[in-house]
Amino acid sequence: MTTAPSRPENHLPLPAPRGWPITEISLILVAMVWGASYGLTKTALLFTSVFAFIAIRFLLTFALLVPVLIRDFARGKNRDAWVALPTGLLLLAIFTCEVMGIQHTSAGNAAVLISLSVILTALIEALVQRRALPKRLLMLCVLSVVGVVCLSVNGDFRFETHPGDIWILTAALLRACMVTGTQALTQHRRLTALSLTALQSAVVGLGALSVCVSATGFVLPTEQTFWLTTLFLVVFCTIFAFYAQNRAVRLTSPTRVSLLLGSEPLFGTLFAVLWLQESRSLLQWFGALLIVGAVLGASRRSPSATE
Repeated sequence: MTTAPSRPENHLPLPAPRGWPITEISLILVAMVWGASYGLTKTALLFTSVFAFIAIRFLLTFALLVPVLIRDFARGKNRDAWVALPTGLLLLAIFTCEVMGIQHTSAGNAAVLISLSVILTALIEALVQRRALPKRLLMLCVLSVVGVVCLSVNGDFRFETHPGDIWILTAALLRACMVTGTQALTQHRRLTALSLTALQSAVVGLGALSVCVSATGFVLPTEQTFWLTTLFLVVFCTIFAFYAQNRAVRLTSPTRVSLLLGSEPLFGTLFAVLWLQESRSLLQWFGALLIVGAVLGASRRSPSATE
């Protein structure tokens, strides 16, 4: 793991870089693949149960990352591996709520509601650090929430609700806790981002497997569509996405991470429209544009930024 670099003594703070830093770009890519993941997860759930799907996805992720994990342990980079246990258990709770919600609501609705973690993260971060939210970030949070509200309104100007919405809202709250908690637990710890992803995946996979076995029994699906879908989710939506997020929370603030990931409903909506043929009103598209504006505002740092 790389720890946050300390500033040299007797030097003025260095200005934040202009342009599009790699951290922010990687988080936008995460939002893209996560946006597509809702429809793909609904496809995978046609062939298996919620906990069996979670177990397969995360145990496969762990298996692919075992060589990296062994290498990092051999080099002494994972002395604080215990951090993966509490964060992995929280991740298990998040994915249980998310997948339960996706099973009982539309893919577009799930992508929209989960983005409420943007404002929840900002509130939790301010509460934990006992400080007022910076005006610029507060404005971007409000803009994101307005966009989410617009995306949630159907053509008849009514909010669409489904039984799975409560599961998704719970996942949004847990996501906010995850983003903030991961930074607090991993700050200045010796644990690489990929090793953390691997160990978290083991915790999630084994936890889901134990629930599945004790409840309904575990049966491996045999359909090719399921395995192709799951492999995409493992490589792009789990390994790449969690590595990028775990790395980002060490290099920037939890609020900025959540704002960038707040573009997830935009990409989720686009995927739902283009792939699943879900319809969207002009007001919902306007909400998507508001979220894009918030993402751009959060991504471009000014020289005087002190966040």
